Order: sequence, then structure tokens, then C-alpha cells
Amino acid sequence: MKRMSSLACHFGIKLRFYPSSKQKKIIKLNYDAQRFVYNSYVGRNRTNYHARRFLASRQCQAMPFVFSALNRYETELAETVAANNELLAKPKNIRNAYSFLRVKEIDSLALANTIQNYQKAWNNYRKIGHGIPTFHKKRSDWSYQTNCQYPKQLEAYLDNGTAKFIDDKHVKLPKLGVVRIAGFRKLIEARLLNHIPTRIGTVTIKKTADNQFYLSMQLGSDVSFVKDLPKTQSQIGIDLNLDNFLTESNGAMVANPRFYRKAKKKLAHAQRVLSRRQRRAKQEGRNLRTASNYQKQRLAVAKLHDKIRRQRADFLQALSTALIKNHDLVVAEELRSKNLLKNHALSQAISDVGWRSFLNMLAYKAQLYGKEFLTIDPKYTTQRCHACGSIMGQNGYRKLTLRDREWACPMCHTHHIRDWNAAINILEKGQKLWQNPKTKEKAA
Repeated sequence: MKRMSSLACHFGIKLRFYPSSKQKKIIKLNYDAQRFVYNSYVGRNRTNYHARRFLASRQCQAMPFVFSALNRYETELAETVAANNELLAKPKNIRNAYSFLRVKEIDSLALANTIQNYQKAWNNYRKIGHGIPTFHKKRSDWSYQTNCQYPKQLEAYLDNGTAKFIDDKHVKLPKLGVVRIAGFRKLIEARLLNHIPTRIGTVTIKKTADNQFYLSMQLGSDVSFVKDLPKTQSQIGIDLNLDNFLTESNGAMVANPRFYRKAKKKLAHAQRVLSRRQRRAKQEGRNLRTASNYQKQRLAVAKLHDKIRRQRADFLQALSTALIKNHDLVVAEELRSKNLLKNHALSQAISDVGWRSFLNMLAYKAQLYGKEFLTIDPKYTTQRCHACGSIMGQNGYRKLTLRDREWACPMCHTHHIRDWNAAINILEKGQKLWQNPKTKEKAA
């Protein structure tokens, strides 16, 4: 049987499911267990790091080439480092050390995935230079990962692993048993009926803050999950902005829905009520986890946040799919959201539109459906006249500001709508139809 990484096509699905009360307790137990294991790795490695630094500095203060005798505190530190190293040497050691991790309701693969995720976090830190693994605190949303295994099967299908589809309404999961799911993907139904070899890889069980349960599966197969879309011989550039969500190079505009701003007043009122109930519970000395009025209001606030998230996700998914289906080439400007959010006057509006998520959707859908998506450096795309190529802010021309939504080119006198002109420039830059102005000046 092929490994997941060696399969040609990969696909991810997300389904909502409805666990029983007993299954909810098992999910919470596995979440707590994986959080304990992750925090154990973080805490023990931090202890080892500081202990080694202390012992190294202590040795440096001694005479060179002479190992000074350790005092009682230093001996205890050295013993702690040795014990931690032994515990963290193999993934199974931590499970053997704590008996409560060996109860039958806890999935051993969930703990193995936790250790693997911790090691991946360190690898990412070494690559990009930030993002050291930190402690995971208790949250109202839970999640853990497990894997589907095929112990005796010669070929992997959707209905013969440890995680499998039973029918169009039920899925069997490790430790949880049979759970009822909402809806059924036509893609899954076709693969079950036609008995197409499909391997289930990582399975993620998640509970959101508003008490909804979701199941995410990674699928792999040598048979493509979707067919390439027919070519339309159409190419388009898009300019992302805040007045309109985007402007296309053909002149079409998509309005900015502003989901967060529309719900902001209602959300602010709900959060004030939550803050008042939190303050009252603390004054009365009650635990917030058992304060019923506080938990009811927390759930109401979480539902409002989740509604905004789902509205935004639905809008971005529909728009990105329409662009990829209708055009063979989509060109957008490369936006660095982290830098844009430093502008405190626009940070709320920028967070509300979800540009980064939208670009990611365009990227993976273009690859999935056999289309092309490019991002280009946005330099000069706003200031350049697409008709004659002159650039505002150079050769004595006044540079355009954010207030200039329409302008006329001083060279060719062409009237421009700012965002439309930028979208045309983005498309031309993606097609490599115009050069860098500095290159032009050197050539002249």
C-alpha cells in the first residue's frame, strides 16, 4: 500500500458532526491529554535549556581545564536534565510515565501527533527565525489529531480503515465510534459507489467556541478528485482595495460586504453584557467555568463571532471559485498583511476583508482546477498610466495620494479611475508587457 506522501492527488474535506454526551467527554479527554503532552515537552525543554546555561556559566567561572565540584542545587539541576532527556528521548516514554495517559479512551495516535507537531514547530522556528513553541492554555474550543490506519488491507478505500464512512450519514472514528454527520459530499458518494482507491490520512476533530463539532479529513489518491475546468481564453488582473473589495481589469467591481462592521454594534453590546457578568461572578467568588449566566453569554458572543467568520468565508469562497472558473489567468498584487496592519487607522478594515485568505484560496483553487494564478510586486501599479506608461511621482509629476480616486494623466490626458487603472497595470505586469521604469531609464 502506498504512503500518503507518495499519492499523486490530495484533497481535504470538512464535515460537521453531532457527537453524543459520552463522545463529547472522550473528545475533551483527548484534547486535555494532547495539551498535557505538548506542555510537558515545552516545560521540560525550557527547564533543560536554562539549566544547561546555568551549569555552563558556573563552569566558565571555575579555573580552565578544571571541573569544579557541584553543590547540592547544581546536582539537582543536572539530575533533572538527565531525567527530562530520558523522558523525551522516545515518544512512548511520556505515556509510560503517566498512567492516566494509558486509559483506553485516549487515542495513542493523538499523543504521537502532538509530539510530531511540537517537533514541526521547532523546525519552522529554525527556518523562519520566530515562533518558538509555547504553552497551550485551556480554551473553550478543543481539537486533536489522529490518523486512519489500514493494518491488514492491501488497498486503501474510504470504508475499510480505522476511520471510515459507513453510509451517507455516519462516520466511524477511532475511540469515538460511530458519529452522525451533516450533509454528504457528492465527491465522497461517487468514490464510495465506484469503489475508487482513496486513502484517509490525518483526521482532525474540533469543537468551536460556540459548541459546534467539525471533522476534517486529509484524503489522498492516484485518481484526481476534480477535473480540470475548460479553458476560457480569458485573463484578468484584480486590484484589492477597501472602497470596493476588488476591481477587475475589465472594469467590473465587487462591493466590500464589511461583515464585521455591520455586526459591530450588536457584538459590542453582547461583549459589554459578558464583561458585566464576568465582573459580577468574580465579586461573588464564583468560578467562571461554573457560572451559568457567564457561560450563556460567552456562548452568545462566540456565536456572533462565528457568524461573521462564516459569512466572510462563504463570500471569499464563492468569489474565488467564480474568478478561477471564468478566467485562465488571474493576476493579483502580493500583499503583506502583517505590514498593512501596522496602519492603525486601517487595521480594522483590512482585517475585515480577509485579503490573505482570499489570495490563498485563489492559489490552491488555480492549482486544483488546472488554471494559473500569479502575484506580482505592486510597485508602480497605482501610479502608472496604462495608456502611455508615464509614472506619477517621477519627472516632476505630483504623486497620487489615497484621496485621488480619479485622475488625468499629464502626458496623454487619459482620464483614469484609480482602481481600474491599477487592475490593468497588474494584469500587464503579470503578462510582462511593461518593464521596470528604472530599466527603461537606463535603456534610454
